[in-house]
Amino acid sequence: MPLSYFQQYAFIGLLTLVAIVLAVAPLVLARFVAPRKPGRTKTAPYECGLESPGDPWVQFRVQYYLYALLFVIFDVEIVFIYPWAVVWKSLGAVALVEMMVFLMILAVGLAYAWRKGVLEWE
Repeated sequence: MPLSYFQQYAFIGLLTLVAIVLAVAPLVLARFVAPRKPGRTKTAPYECGLESPGDPWVQFRVQYYLYALLFVIFDVEIVFIYPWAVVWKSLGAVALVEMMVFLMILAVGLAYAWRKGVLEWE
């Protein structure tokens, strides 16, 4: 007997609730159970067991974030292209045109970033 729409959504809601509880429960449990003994040595920043030279709160340049954003964009592009490349012969000419449109949109975005000087490292 097939489930009704309400039962299907209730099952999805229950799974979502269980996932949230399983993610939050260890954090809450650790908050109450973990020992708290902060001291100067424990709260001091360090790198590889050595004292950190200078202030650990360093502001990064915007170029780092822009490079990371461009990397994520083109990484997601590969996630879409790879499955398409596996089955492209069976999809036909329409799928080829759609992929070319997708690649052109990304190429226009890359050209825009290039023209704005985002890829220039100073």
